[in-house]
This record gives sequence, C-alpha cells and structure tokens, in this order.
Amino acid sequence: MQSASVVPDQPPVAAQQGHPKALYLLFFTELWERFSYYGMRGLLTLYLTKTILAGGLEVPAATATLIYGYFTGFVYFTPIIGGWIADRFIGQRRAILIGGTLMALGQFSLFSTTPGSPAVAFGLPLTTCLGLLLLIIGNGFFKPNISTLVGQLYEQGDPRRDSAFTIFYMGINIGAFLAPLVCGYFAEDLFATKTVVDGVEQVSNYGFRYGFLAAGLGMVLGQIIFNLFAPRLLGPIGLAPVKVVKDKNAPKETLSKEETDRMAVIFIITLFVVFFWAGFEQAGSSLTLYTDSYIDREVFGYLIPTSWFQSVNPLFIVALAPIVASIWLSLGRKGKDLSIPVKMGLGMVLLGMGFLFMVGAVMERGGDVSDTTVKASILWLLATYFFHTIGELCLSPIGLSMVTRLAPISYTSALMGVWFLAPFVAQIAGGYIAAYVEELGALKVFGLIAGFVILAGLILIAIAKKLFHMMHGRGN
Repeated sequence: MQSASVVPDQPPVAAQQGHPKALYLLFFTELWERFSYYGMRGLLTLYLTKTILAGGLEVPAATATLIYGYFTGFVYFTPIIGGWIADRFIGQRRAILIGGTLMALGQFSLFSTTPGSPAVAFGLPLTTCLGLLLLIIGNGFFKPNISTLVGQLYEQGDPRRDSAFTIFYMGINIGAFLAPLVCGYFAEDLFATKTVVDGVEQVSNYGFRYGFLAAGLGMVLGQIIFNLFAPRLLGPIGLAPVKVVKDKNAPKETLSKEETDRMAVIFIITLFVVFFWAGFEQAGSSLTLYTDSYIDREVFGYLIPTSWFQSVNPLFIVALAPIVASIWLSLGRKGKDLSIPVKMGLGMVLLGMGFLFMVGAVMERGGDVSDTTVKASILWLLATYFFHTIGELCLSPIGLSMVTRLAPISYTSALMGVWFLAPFVAQIAGGYIAAYVEELGALKVFGLIAGFVILAGLILIAIAKKLFHMMHGRGN
C-alpha cells in the first residue's frame, strides 16, 4: 500500500538532510493557531464569571465551569470528524484552510459581543454562542490534520520523527505562552478601566473583547503564512485525500493482525489519558478561579493578571522540552529507552504529584476558608505547573508521535481524531470537577484528582509490557 504522503517518481521529503523546511512552516502555522485558541481560553472563564458592569457576562461560577468544560471538550471531539473528512474527501491542506477561517470568524464573533445582550442559551448572548460553535467546528478541521502533515514528512522508521514532533510541540507552546500575555494584557490592562480602592489599583471594567480580537488576528496571520508558503514547501503533500492518492488498481485494503493490534493500543491508551487531561485542563477552570481569589499574585508591588498564569505551563514547556528530549535520546543511545506506555504512565503520575502542591496551597490558607484576604504563596501554583509540564512532555508529544507510528496510512487523520477523544471526555468531566470545587471544597477535589491520576498512571505502567508487544516493533 502506497503512503499518502509519497508521490510516484519523487523522492520522499525525509530524504533531505536535517528536518525539511516544511516542518517549520507547520511549526509557525500551529504557533499562531495556538496563540488564537489559548488567548481566548485564558480569558473565557473570567469573561463568563465577571459582572456585566465589569465587562463580563455574569454567569454563575458553577455554570461557567460547565460551559468551559463542554466547549473545550467538543473542541477535542470534532477532530475525529474533521480528520475523517480530510482522509476521505478533501485532504489535509483544504481542511486546515477551512478550519482556520472558521476559527478566525469565531474569535471575531466573540469580539462583537456586547455585555448585557439578551441571553439565548446558558446565560450567553447569540454572538457568544455562535463564536464558541465556530471555534469548535473550525478546530475539528484544523487540529488533527496539521499534526498528520507533520507525520507525513517522514517515512516509517525515520529516527527524526520524535524529534520533529518535539520541535512542533515547542511551536504549540510558544503560541500558548505568548497568547495569555498579549490577550490578557489587552483584556486586563491596556483596554481595561482601573480604579483605586483603599490605595490598591483594581480593574473595574475589563476589555475582554479586545483580547478576543487579538486572538482572531493571530489566527488570520497563521493562515496567511500557511497559504503563502505551503505550495512551495509541501508540494503535493496533504492536497489529495488518501483514497485518491492510493493506486486505484490496488486490491481493496484489509487490515492485518498487526495493524489491528496497533489500533487497539491507540484506543486503550486514549482511555487512560482521559484521567490525565481531566486533571491537566483544570488550569483553565478551577485553577484559574482559585488563583484569582486565593493565590497571592502580587510580586514586587505588581498584581499579576490572572490570565497570565496560563503562560506558565507553555513557558516551562519551551524551557524543558529540549532537556526531556535529550533524556529520551540519551536513553535510546544506551539501549534503555522507555516504551511509549511507560513514558505516558510516568506523565500521569507526575501530573498527580503536581496537584499535591495545590493541596499544600489550600492547607497553607487553613483549609477551604472563603475569606479572599487569606492568600496562599504563589510558589505552590508554580510548583504545580512545573510538575504538570514535565508530565505533559512525557505524554502529549509522545502520543502525537505514537498515532502517526501505529495508525494505518488510510486512517491516520481519523485516528488522530480518536486520540483527541481523550481530551473531549476529559474536558467535560473536568468541567463537572471544577463545578464541585465550591460544593466539596478545593482540598478534597485537588486531593481526589491527585489520587485518581496517580493510580491510573501506575496501572498503565503495570500493563506496559502487554501493550508494547501489541505494537509489534513500534513501541519505542
């Protein structure tokens, strides 16, 4: 069966020395898409919960965290549909164009929302509902297909594949790092109205819509870059759907036992990482709300905007990714490389350990006390993000690489969508978890998350040998 990314009589891109230039095009395209998404995401919970007079929508916190959970969940559900459509009908590059355009329109729809507009659903105005819907659909077309293009730059067995995904993942996180700083600065500083109360400067009205505008412009910039340079750097890669590129005279494709085993591994590991993402994505909901109310954000007399803490994780990613990648390479050279399931199980354990620091933050405050003048040290939060970041590096880029290794060519984008089903389920579950923080208390919720994620990680490590065998030589 011919690879969808190889055209007859042309050498594969992977035959070039070093990484192909197309990798860096995809790097920058994904950087700006993630800038757009994380810029919006860093503001969403605050935008929903702040009062109308303060420029928000005044949605109750429990409802807002559920909205956040369902929105971010469906952002990760639609890729399975977008991946299937690209594989069968339109190709990855057209899907990326459609997705990017829809997401830009979604951001501009959020920008057009006027606080106080009549609510049509869940306390949200029509333009907000439309904006979130466009972002969900657009992400479904964009996200699985750009990751698939990265994998198509390299032939099966090319040792540069994991390195390429690490580079690509750094692009994701540079965008994610810049987004809350820029969009948060627009919303909480540059376009915000401030007043002084008891000698302390406070925001009285937020400029959320300008944060969404910046996110939309970032998405437009990414699309311009991609469409200008893709014809020259990618050539025919990703233009045609898989069923067109394959030889029409080839016999009907049937999956071998090895291929079905590998697909089963993708599904099994996807189930496990639901626990990881349910905890990890608390960053945009319960951790954001807890930081806003109970973490001492004043550093050298400056009150750090709450949304800026969304940049801590990607900053750690950019700093630590080369170190983690070098550890994997060093282990590989010594013949001691960890298998994919062990790496991912380790990532889950590290995430759970991170939540133990949030337990420490709650205990420093004397437990679940409602007095917002009693603050916990910012160091607890930074330690949490540090462990979450190392855990993410053990799991997320490894998972992207795993799918491109294990998936049959004709199902790569669709199975990339399956991989994103884990965050879909996790985001919705995470929304309910965040909603219970006020009812059960942060101490109990953070402690339970830590326990469940660590346990799931240990179970994954325990069955790693069986999963490795089912990968049939593609488990490292």
